Amino acid sequence: MAATMIVDGREIEINGEKNVLEVIRKVGVDLPTFCYHSELSVYGACRMCMVEDDKGRLYAACVQPPAAGMKIFTATERLLHHRRMILELVLSNHNRDCTTCEKNGSCRLQELAHRLGIRAVRFAQKKTAGPVDVGPALVHDPSKCILCGDCVRMCDEIQGVGVLGFAQRGSKMTVMPAFGKKMSQVACVNCGQCAAVCPTGALTVKSDLDRVWKALHDPAKKVVVQVAPAVRVAFSEAFGQKPGTIGTGQLVAALRRLGFDQVYDTSFTADLTVQEEYHEFVHRLRSNSHLPLFTSCCPAWVKFAEQFYPEYLANISSCRSPQSMFGAIAKAYLPAELEVKREDLYVVSIMPCTAKKFEAKRRELGRDG
Repeated sequence: MAATMIVDGREIEINGEKNVLEVIRKVGVDLPTFCYHSELSVYGACRMCMVEDDKGRLYAACVQPPAAGMKIFTATERLLHHRRMILELVLSNHNRDCTTCEKNGSCRLQELAHRLGIRAVRFAQKKTAGPVDVGPALVHDPSKCILCGDCVRMCDEIQGVGVLGFAQRGSKMTVMPAFGKKMSQVACVNCGQCAAVCPTGALTVKSDLDRVWKALHDPAKKVVVQVAPAVRVAFSEAFGQKPGTIGTGQLVAALRRLGFDQVYDTSFTADLTVQEEYHEFVHRLRSNSHLPLFTSCCPAWVKFAEQFYPEYLANISSCRSPQSMFGAIAKAYLPAELEVKREDLYVVSIMPCTAKKFEAKRRELGRDG
């Protein structure tokens, strides 16, 4: 018979969960957290997931192993007071320019403050807007960091890059690259996984919307767009469709109404990439040179290899990614078809990958400026 524990009066089976938090979430209780991600090491820093047992003791659910017979409560008056106090302290040390923040409306801190009824912060605001690091793909705003450590652990444990870490102590503690450098000055591969786990606007994906609108409003420009396959599904989900719904028709119609002259599918150049890499592989196989052949359509993977495994660069395919192949083909063939100068053909990519922004700016992939 499986061991059980009691959560808010309900008997719950323990089936290999590594902490109490997983047991609680298994039964549909959304216990709030900032620093917990199941694929990362347990950090236990934010203390938002505190629970209370039948003896009045408090535990951080993310670090407490479940045990048979344990009786815990997740929403006592004491716990609610505790969580509100934590949120107020975090908000007092946070740049609260929410209306102009990139994460406004999708911020975990904002969500929990609203959910727990924080309508006023009793403590003086210690942190306001400061210097912002804007890179080719990512934006780092330390004034919005809540020191949850999610980005640090993601970069180190999952991505194996480790460019982010904690610096200084006490109230001056911050998350930054080594020696206070910008992320573009260190070994960051622009994968964007730090931004994906960041609960606030401290790390966000750089927006290029203004550049796109400027091109669309320029009568001298012909603006074409390529759309990656994954976007067709993500687009549908963003508008409330059933997960997995392919919204190609709606997406194309929306892009044409925005003003794009032509809409293309990146699948075409993905097939072209396969053809080009096939020819390259056959050539290497016949000449028995630089084998095995490695390939990836991920610019972050390529940059990772360049920085950490340069001894394998000769084994990486010289073929461009589908995004870059489309850019090259568009510039080569579309100016004549659309009757526009090459420099007035503007190519936009809609991709599910943050590193594609970095790739689009690589000087090695440019030609004649």
